[in-house]
Amino acid sequence: MSNVLLIFFGFLAFVFLFSYLIPVRLWLAARFSGAHVGLFTLIGMRFRRVPPKMVVEPRIAAVRAGIELDVPSLESHYLAGGNVNKVVNALISADKAGIDLSFQRAAAIDLAGRDVLEAVKMSVNPKVITTPVVAAVAKDGIQLKAISRVTVRANIDRLVGGAGEETILARVGEGIVTTIGSAENHKAVLENPDMISKTVLNKGLDSGTAFEILSIDIADVDVGDNIGAKLQTDQAEADKQVAQAKAEGRRAMAVAVEQEMRARAEEMRAKLIEAESEVPQAMAGAFRSGNLGIMDYYRMKNIEADTDMRQSISEGDDSGQKT
Repeated sequence: MSNVLLIFFGFLAFVFLFSYLIPVRLWLAARFSGAHVGLFTLIGMRFRRVPPKMVVEPRIAAVRAGIELDVPSLESHYLAGGNVNKVVNALISADKAGIDLSFQRAAAIDLAGRDVLEAVKMSVNPKVITTPVVAAVAKDGIQLKAISRVTVRANIDRLVGGAGEETILARVGEGIVTTIGSAENHKAVLENPDMISKTVLNKGLDSGTAFEILSIDIADVDVGDNIGAKLQTDQAEADKQVAQAKAEGRRAMAVAVEQEMRARAEEMRAKLIEAESEVPQAMAGAFRSGNLGIMDYYRMKNIEADTDMRQSISEGDDSGQKT
């Protein structure tokens, strides 16, 4: 009994191992589809850790579409990290559309990170890219905001190493800014918006990119702010602030000069008071030394009184004239 069970389990293990190493259904499907794959090739895929389904089914589709692809090439592309299904579908689509695309180029595009199937579809059916709002200022200072739609077609020959959609959008935006900025006034752009598309299209913006620009159409042009007037206002405000700063500097300097003059006047007044305080002492010394007599002293007092009287009279005349 135990021998029978051992043989039974051994048979089950053999069947499981055989069905794992040799996917019979895939082998039969490939054989009857005209895309024959040898049994040892399928076994080798298992040992190389390549799912046979990922290679056999795309090859069947290619052969049925009239494209002959060898198994080692598909297997190598899978091991390199490529998407075999997308490459084969892209080849089929390109063949039906009459686009010259080899397996090596399709595989290179796929390994470069590009969606090769989407690229083939864009070659057949061009894609429309809408640019964000681009603001530019004409020579008269009026701002214009433009939105454009760029129709592009994938360039299969430049997909590897060519720039993407971001570069197209950046170049178109730069062209719009340059065209509006060179216009004499904003009215000319509003009256003839296709001048933007014609000028930008003639610049060869698709050079070095993975796309070919078919057309650039201006979808909308709106009038924005009066940038020229705003800049003039800002400049006038800046000039005003500069003038105020200079005036404040001159006022501060005048205040400093006035304070300095007051300090000097106070100093001179102090010296005068000091000198006046020394007069009585000098007169006393002159009396003692005999250089000044009593009559000289009275004569000096009379002169002072006369001077004070004349000064009071002159001040009275001035006040009368003012009245």
